[in-house]
Amino acid sequence: MLTPLDAIWQAADALPLPPPVRRGAALWQPVRWSELPGWGRDTLHEAWNAWLRSCERPAPPWGPICAEMRRLTLGDEAERHAWIMQRLQPYRVLAPDGANRPGLLTGYYEPELLASRVAHGPYRVPLYAPPAALASAAGQPWYTRQQIDSDPQVQQLLQGQVLAWLADPLDALLLQIQGSGRLRILEPDGRISLVRLAFAAHNGHPYQSVGRWLLERREIREGTWEAIRAWAAANPQRLDELLWVNPRVVFFREEPLTMLDAQFGPRGAQGVALTPGRSVAVDRDAIPYGTPLWLASSGPVARLQRLVLAQDTGSAIVGAVRADLFVGWGDAAYPLAAGLKQPLQLWALWPRAQR
Repeated sequence: MLTPLDAIWQAADALPLPPPVRRGAALWQPVRWSELPGWGRDTLHEAWNAWLRSCERPAPPWGPICAEMRRLTLGDEAERHAWIMQRLQPYRVLAPDGANRPGLLTGYYEPELLASRVAHGPYRVPLYAPPAALASAAGQPWYTRQQIDSDPQVQQLLQGQVLAWLADPLDALLLQIQGSGRLRILEPDGRISLVRLAFAAHNGHPYQSVGRWLLERREIREGTWEAIRAWAAANPQRLDELLWVNPRVVFFREEPLTMLDAQFGPRGAQGVALTPGRSVAVDRDAIPYGTPLWLASSGPVARLQRLVLAQDTGSAIVGAVRADLFVGWGDAAYPLAAGLKQPLQLWALWPRAQR
């Protein structure tokens, strides 16, 4: 005997498929709900809350959808699944040529680091707010990491822009790669302030991987942070050489971290707080912000079949079937963020009769 959800599933899959959609760097191929591996078995509560956050900044055509979603806030799993299948059409996200090549799923997180408000003892590595001179660059690359670190004239332009000081330059690099972080800052009066440093700008130079640089020279055997840190400890006289491989420098803005704020991640590029395990960074030329996505990925680190939201982007996130999963913050999140690098399949869920 068919359950109500079975009947809705059959009705949704019986609807005629719309034509494919070309969207920038991707081809969206319409499919049936039955083609989504694991669909119907995901617990939607966390994804629903992340989706409602995207509804804080809805882009067309999500306004009416968001209004309907809010009415289902107290609905159960079956009601939510049924509503999604009735209102949305799944599209397999493919490369522009329609080739069904596996994509790539990686992870990122929000580091938690100790810092000092003033330079003293080991705390000598500055984290900067955007300097006024950056605006006058008018979109052109500003000074490189090497120039910022070593040129007194450039450092003069950064006077008064230091937000905090770290003890380890590799921690500063990690913070800049991740794009945000939480700091426990020792203040001059002895208090400890918990703050978030969020991405504000960068110097306009392309990101270059220090791990890849070491691998290409066969100075490390695996491109992990543990291997990079071990190399740096064994080669302290070459640390600047390593750091200057990456000319990009990220500038931050400081935000207070209340008890409520601490329960969520930083704001992604969409402008809404990220939800661990449910927010992904994507290539905006392939997938618009706020799009719900069905994600399927199996590898040595995780087996994932879940609903996620496109709420962020990143310089390394390029291509149609490419996603970076926000996994949380602190030491507990680091292993998954560092280890996640496995094949990916993506489906975009889009309002019916909207393209």
